[in-house]
Amino acid sequence: MGKKSKRNRSSGGGAGKAAVPKAPPSPAMLVDENGATTDRPAKKVADSRRNTSTAAAIEEEEETADNLRFQDPYIDEYEEEEAMDEDTIIDSTDEKLPSSAVASRDPHQYDGQDVVRSWNPLTSGPLAPGEKLEVDPTAYKMLHGLTPEWPSLSFDFIRDELGENRTRFPHSAIVAVGSQADRTDRNRLTIMKLSDLARTGVVKSAEEEDDDILGEKYNDSDDDDDESDDESEEEDEEVADLDPVVEHYSLRHQGGINRIRAMPQHPEVVATWSDAGTVNLYDVRGILDTFARSAGDGGGGAAATKFRRDPFFVYQGHSTEGYAMDWSRVKTGQMATGDCDGNIHIWQPASGPSFGNAGGWNNSSFSVSATYGPSGGNIDNPSVEDIQWSPTESTVFATAECGGYVKVFDIRCKDRPMISNKIHSNGADVNVLAWNGLVSNLLATGGDDGVFTVWDLRNFQPASADVAPSPLARFTAHRNPITSLEWHPTDESMIAVSDEAGTYIYDLSIEEDEPSEKAGGVSGTAGGDEEGGGGEIPPQLLFVHCGSESVKEVHWHPQVASMVMTTALTGFSLFIPSNL
Repeated sequence: MGKKSKRNRSSGGGAGKAAVPKAPPSPAMLVDENGATTDRPAKKVADSRRNTSTAAAIEEEEETADNLRFQDPYIDEYEEEEAMDEDTIIDSTDEKLPSSAVASRDPHQYDGQDVVRSWNPLTSGPLAPGEKLEVDPTAYKMLHGLTPEWPSLSFDFIRDELGENRTRFPHSAIVAVGSQADRTDRNRLTIMKLSDLARTGVVKSAEEEDDDILGEKYNDSDDDDDESDDESEEEDEEVADLDPVVEHYSLRHQGGINRIRAMPQHPEVVATWSDAGTVNLYDVRGILDTFARSAGDGGGGAAATKFRRDPFFVYQGHSTEGYAMDWSRVKTGQMATGDCDGNIHIWQPASGPSFGNAGGWNNSSFSVSATYGPSGGNIDNPSVEDIQWSPTESTVFATAECGGYVKVFDIRCKDRPMISNKIHSNGADVNVLAWNGLVSNLLATGGDDGVFTVWDLRNFQPASADVAPSPLARFTAHRNPITSLEWHPTDESMIAVSDEAGTYIYDLSIEEDEPSEKAGGVSGTAGGDEEGGGGEIPPQLLFVHCGSESVKEVHWHPQVASMVMTTALTGFSLFIPSNL
């Protein structure tokens, strides 16, 4: 995290109409020799003595062999500036606007034209009546939006077989989303395929993109390549003209969906946390097969897999609803779920033919045990808000809990956490956490006080239980509770963060040249004070996406380079920032 980076910060949230800038000053009035005023430009007053001296002829020194003069073939031309005497200029008050005229101006217009300014949820005030956000298309390589029938609290990408680290447009994505309907029986688990996601920003040719990266002087293309360049530009324009396509299938779900997670090793298995207090497992293999056939992959003549519209496993062992859920990326089929009463249940894959064989999934594919209960200093408010398995250890996971606690568990040690730290001295709830998949000792947390923090787990155990661990970095510029965190799948220093007002992308490898005075003396603090009062924009902030109302979750696509998707009260957004 100490390396320098030259990524540019960009804001894609749009622009709002701002107050009118100060009117330009009125032209100065001049006074002539008779005392009359005139609005003509002032002329330089000639000085007679200077004219006399400059008019005198200066005899040129004779050129000799010892005194040769260099003959410059280029004659320097000088343009004399006209000076204006200060005593000839007076301030004019006749043309200044009266205060009543200034007060009656429309703050959204100047000289009859709309005023546009950038808006940042970290530093800008609330929008005034009549103001609205408008998208700046140059801030995005791609930007698409989708408004569902009912809002969604959670979603997850389902991996496909189209390859890793994809960069070529148009893109496609398969997403599992859950609804929050007005009635319990109207909720649905929806599997969507979004295809023909074309570039929506400024379309650049391959040559122009190389120029942006390397510079024009490194471009060795010659005239023979003009024809191929024209063809590639035509292809880019055709891709940009594509309309996105949405295919979707909905499955019945009892209750609103608090959280959705797809198993990384078997993406056809989708788990949901219901507000009815149940955990449901769905087999969506039939839907994925249908998507593949519609794209031209006929499956080699094999019979299509039948849809299973109901969950194959419904678990009712939790005492109440919850939000915490995560699949292990190390051990196939291992999952942890946590509820609002502080209980954590561990799911294990069943041994034998019932687990993921050709016969399909059933209620014998998993075994579940109630492993942990409330513990520690937050026993009066023990709700488990989020869970993350270690990216390298199959037995270790961490939890974000109410009361400001983060706990680390090892399932080989029953009934108690291995580490329990109160990371927020003010008692603010820890809403979310994210374990870095590339640097396994880095853990990020986000709190209800708008503070998100990065921890080095090698120094996470303090010497005393009464002393909070020291963070690697703390960011306090956010004014709203942190609702989601996720590290970039291929860049170890980049993280996406969301709060109620927007989505933010940080690059933690960028170092601040001069530490801010607002850092409060805490190592690594950026933007504002420790209590989350807001402040200046952190230098690590690369990109801001705003305009959605009440953002709840953000995810990087695991296979499309730097594609981000968010869900909010107003719908879904998919975008790729222009500076990534």
